[in-house]
Amino acid sequence: MIVRIMGEGQVRLEDSHFPELNRLDDELAAEMDSGDEPGFRRTLNALLDAVREMGTPLPDDSLEPSELILPAPEATLDEVRGMLNEDGLIPGTTDPEPAE
Repeated sequence: MIVRIMGEGQVRLEDSHFPELNRLDDELAAEMDSGDEPGFRRTLNALLDAVREMGTPLPDDSLEPSELILPAPEATLDEVRGMLNEDGLIPGTTDPEPAE
């Protein structure tokens, strides 16, 4: 999957990295829900660092379509809220509804 970090560039991530990224995304969502600004900042940076470390950077002149766009490190809590979908920032992060 091609992931863009706003203001930085793109990286290619293998699907095997998404469980760890989903865990961080869930943690970020919980901090956003509670209004925990320091926790939000810490977890956003941990998420972006993980993407940078696990991913393979694409050349700056590459024009690959991004399948996932993540906020810049300095993004505010409100800016990130505006980027969320039903799964959080990263697809597949919401827990499924419990079976009855």
